[in-house]
Parts: sequence; C-alpha cells; structure tokens
Amino acid sequence: METQLNTLETKLGQLLELCQSLRAENQKLRQQVAIANDQNKQLSERVSHARLRMEALLEKIPEVDL
Repeated sequence: METQLNTLETKLGQLLELCQSLRAENQKLRQQVAIANDQNKQLSERVSHARLRMEALLEKIPEVDL
C-alpha cells in the first residue's frame, strides 16, 4: 500500500510539473501570437498606404493614345 501511495505521489508531482510547464509554454505562445498579430497589422497598414500612393501616382500619369 505504501509503495502505491509513493508511486501515486511521484506521478502527481510529475503531473504538476507538466502542468506548470504547459502553462508557461502557453503564455509564451500567446505572447508570440500577440506580437505576430501586431506585426501583421503594421504590414497590412504599410501595404494599404503603399497601394494608396501607387493609385495616386497612376492617376497623375497622362493617358497616351497610340
């Protein structure tokens, strides 16, 4: 009986360590996702701004009849 309790105690300790490790990894991944989302938003804004500038430049080019 004591051996079984010791085994159970060991397994519970391992489970707690795994749980803590997974929580830390989850937090790290959430931070990485937040950073990636911010970068994506910034890049999207840059692309949109570049598109607007290109459209403005294209409107300034005179049409040529060939």
